[in-house]
Amino acid sequence: MLPAGLRWRLTAWVAAVMALSAAVVFVVVYKDTGTQLVSQTDRDVSGDTIQLRQSLRSLRDQTPAQIRAAATRYVLAQPYTADSTLFFVLIPGSGAISNHPEVFGGGPPEVGRTETEQPAEDAAGRKLALPHLGYSTVRLPDVGKMRIFEQRLDLGSTQVIVGGGEPLALVDRAQNGVARAFVLAGFALLLLALFASYLAGARVSAPLRRMAQVATRVNAGDLGPRMEIASGRADEVKVLADAFNRMLDRLSEAFASQREFVADASHELRTPLTVIRGQLEVLAAQQDPSSADVTRVDRLVQAEITRISRLVDDLLVLAQAERTDFLRTEPIDVGPFVTDLWDGVSLTADRRFELGSMASGTLHADPDRLAQALRNLARNAIEHTAEHDGLVRLDVTRLAGGGIRFVVLDDGPGIPVLERERVFERFHRTDSGRTRATGGAGLGLAIVRAIAEAHRGSVRVRDSQNGHGAAIELALPGFDPS
Repeated sequence: MLPAGLRWRLTAWVAAVMALSAAVVFVVVYKDTGTQLVSQTDRDVSGDTIQLRQSLRSLRDQTPAQIRAAATRYVLAQPYTADSTLFFVLIPGSGAISNHPEVFGGGPPEVGRTETEQPAEDAAGRKLALPHLGYSTVRLPDVGKMRIFEQRLDLGSTQVIVGGGEPLALVDRAQNGVARAFVLAGFALLLLALFASYLAGARVSAPLRRMAQVATRVNAGDLGPRMEIASGRADEVKVLADAFNRMLDRLSEAFASQREFVADASHELRTPLTVIRGQLEVLAAQQDPSSADVTRVDRLVQAEITRISRLVDDLLVLAQAERTDFLRTEPIDVGPFVTDLWDGVSLTADRRFELGSMASGTLHADPDRLAQALRNLARNAIEHTAEHDGLVRLDVTRLAGGGIRFVVLDDGPGIPVLERERVFERFHRTDSGRTRATGGAGLGLAIVRAIAEAHRGSVRVRDSQNGHGAAIELALPGFDPS
């Protein structure tokens, strides 16, 4: 049994197709060669027989003896050889007249014939002496297969059968030559096809084997190797290799992002846990702690626990963002929804809150996730503006093509151009000097992007109108203006 590799399977398939094709062509050529040669033999035999018939037509109304004498003179004038025509005339009551009378049997036993062979030859001769008008193929002793053509000739009171025949040895030799040529040429072509198909299979499977080796290394944890394909190739293997490399690139990025995410999450969780542990150790070191110390430690521990809970909630939101049940969409009346939301946000900080332009209509979205995204945008603006006089503004406008845009503006320090994409990454802060207490864990805008993408929308930082502060735009589809 051949190995199950692609090279061997391709070689086996090519060999099978070549063998089948050669067999079909051989059968067609073999039969066509025999048919054409037999047709040519039929034309020759019929022509000779008609010529014999025409020569005997002048014997009409003559006696059988006269007819026999004339027929004998004609056929004896056409001596029979292995590649010539057999002539014979069958006269009722007078037997067969032929230039090769041995084929009709009845003569003395031939030298070398056994007692069982001679009767068989005599039987074949007697069968040939029976009329078989038209074309027929018979097998005769010492001759082999022969093509016979017979016609009836009416000579008045006597009716005779004239016939001719030619051996089919030429047909057999031609067909045997075709068979030998096909066997030799077919065997050579099959070997060449097997060799060429093996080389082609090796060439096709080589990139696949390399890809399997790369996949094995990736499975072992090494994300560094890539498929190397010649730059001049533009076939399916090149497409597959490019797709495989892109998949590995995304996989590497995903693993790197995951490791960074886990490291950042661990760091963000470790800090409050360290604070809690330190405060508890300080409190435990005192033999008789005062109520003020207990109250202070309790306040600090509760604050850190609140931060941990908020961080865990944010991490759960990001972890669930790619689930199909992350959103529960329903029609939202934008005007009342935004007004109530902004009224609630304005109570969370001492800032100058403004609600600008307002598009009216219905938005198909998840109200809880949308509220969470807008609150995160507002919280981000609050963290970057001054207390009392800092501006936090929300504008809601309609987009062409059935979309809606929420823009949260502030008059804070703004976001540098190089940071405008990174602010939506997890645990990223534009100011590395900001503390957790003042700046949070850096997940707010990452959650906004996850919610926007789940709605098939987008979020971006754009230039503010007056050149100061920041403007973050949340665009969502599915808006039906009233």
